[in-house]
Amino acid sequence: MFNNISIIFICLAFLAEIIGTIGGFGSSVYFVPIGNFYFDFHTVLGMTAVFHVASNLSKIILFKKGLNKRIMLYMGIPSVVFVVLGGYLSKYFDGAVLALFLAVFLILLSTVFLIWKKIKIQDSNRNATVGGILSGFAAGLLGTGGAIRGLTMASFKMKKDQFIATSAFIDFLIDSSRTAVYAHNGYITKEVLIYIPFLLVVGFLGTFVGKKILAFISEERFRTISLLFILIIGIVTLAHQLSWFDLVLE
Repeated sequence: MFNNISIIFICLAFLAEIIGTIGGFGSSVYFVPIGNFYFDFHTVLGMTAVFHVASNLSKIILFKKGLNKRIMLYMGIPSVVFVVLGGYLSKYFDGAVLALFLAVFLILLSTVFLIWKKIKIQDSNRNATVGGILSGFAAGLLGTGGAIRGLTMASFKMKKDQFIATSAFIDFLIDSSRTAVYAHNGYITKEVLIYIPFLLVVGFLGTFVGKKILAFISEERFRTISLLFILIIGIVTLAHQLSWFDLVLE
């Protein structure tokens, strides 16, 4: 069993969880493109959903300073509905094509945030709902929607711990829902199940370490570093997928 486990992948997942906790976008924005270098895209979707259930439970426990019920309601419900839709539609797309979309998505999103650092979304129930729809659909189809949710919630003037706890609770609902859809689609394979115990430990430890580091780094500074990491991962993923398409065309 242990011969089938990639230690490097586990270490990268641990790093993704730490950065995701500090940056506020969640670890899937890093975990999904990292996973694509080791597994096919649909397997990564299944693994990400299972990993995030543990990851977000850890955040809810470690950042239990109160949840924002209004945001949970207006963003959480549409997120759950549209993650199911996105997860269902994912089986109709080739994994390589979805990985390519993910790369472009990460590059565009990080570039916009880096150039227009003061971009803000008006704090309203309508915008919370739209943010929930977009982040949920992206999470179901591409495996990650935390950056969209993070951008939306950043405008709601919540305290740091409340922000992370509320985002984690919504993410927990999203991941619980898409885990069922991915299992139905056949994405939760034996290969995924082997990694679950390791990812459960990584999810908790990464969140714990991220919380400790967060106390010493300003949110604005690490937000920039986090976005640069997203941009780099997006570029590397894009290069990887384009080389794959070249091999197919040959």
